[in-house]
Amino acid sequence: MKKFLVGSLLGTGLLVSGCVPQVDVHGYVPVAEEVASIAVGDTQESVMARLGAPTTRGLEGTDTWYYISSKVRRVAFFAPREFDRQIVAVSFNGNRVSMVERFGLEDGRVIDLNRNVTVTDGRRLTFFEQFLGNIGNFSAESFIGGG
Repeated sequence: MKKFLVGSLLGTGLLVSGCVPQVDVHGYVPVAEEVASIAVGDTQESVMARLGAPTTRGLEGTDTWYYISSKVRRVAFFAPREFDRQIVAVSFNGNRVSMVERFGLEDGRVIDLNRNVTVTDGRRLTFFEQFLGNIGNFSAESFIGGG
């Protein structure tokens, strides 16, 4: 009886510990005071010295630095859920700062990049049409290599 009690307590402890939420923090966003110290007209070198290297830079043709941080909560087997996101965007005109913007999770939009749909030309066959369509298309010679 004692072994059963110890085993059930251990199993319950493992089960409960698996349900404890974990928070993962990704990226880096400078604190508000550092961002406030950046003024329009500052150079890229001064921004790099104050804020550090950006998380990413804008696409070709744009000259914007992005500092991005996100917090994701994971609980047991459920899908991870992002509950906080901070983005600081520093835009440059040439080598000088033209604008500093701050965005949060509430400013974002969900964009579905993968719809899991493959469009092909031609007629779509059902499973049974494919299965039954192959009956009689093979001969024993094609499997044993006879000629």
